[in-house]
Amino acid sequence: MIGIVPSILSADFTRLGEQVREAETAGAQRIQIDVMDGHFVPNITMGPMVVEAVRRCTSLPLEAHLMITNPQDYIETFAEAGADVIIVHQETCPHLHRVLMQIKKAGKQTGVALNPSTPVFMLEDMLPFIDLILVMTISPGFGGQDFVPETLPKIRQAREMITRRGLTNIDIEVDGGINIKTAAQVVNAGANLLVAGSAVYNKKESVADAVKRLRLAATSSNL
Repeated sequence: MIGIVPSILSADFTRLGEQVREAETAGAQRIQIDVMDGHFVPNITMGPMVVEAVRRCTSLPLEAHLMITNPQDYIETFAEAGADVIIVHQETCPHLHRVLMQIKKAGKQTGVALNPSTPVFMLEDMLPFIDLILVMTISPGFGGQDFVPETLPKIRQAREMITRRGLTNIDIEVDGGINIKTAAQVVNAGANLLVAGSAVYNKKESVADAVKRLRLAATSSNL
């Protein structure tokens, strides 16, 4: 099943609770919270207090996407705040196995994100400890960027690597420039979770209509 994962980075924060609930009612599978520190990526966004607030608004699983340096220092904080999936970047974790074990010890699912320039094979040895691979289809830091088509082979490689190892329970998620024009491309490449910010919270249509249109586009065979 293809899951739509709204990113609240593009939401109206004056109506955050309302917009999260709208996404849940519309059939979103998860909610993603983008955490940026101004060091690893050139932006500063949300922290554990936002995770706590969103946790009170929805029963959906919450993903904390930690685009930060030294993520190992904050795993327990985000776990206690209510994140169900904690995603760290391979680029910030020289001791990735240790960080993944830290996440599992906190009772949470593990996710590892890869920037566009990071090859998929960097994760092959860690696959048994990973619940989700997040392929960044833009350079992280800001919402509303254009999809980078050169990342499509990486999605295929990730799916092939998982299938070859027989680890079919690992999700492949994509994040960046996902909209009705790109959704089918990433699904056909092997993704099953689509993070969408501005495509869901775009002020041109209701959240429900946006989620519905994106899901229909994702399941279309037209590339």
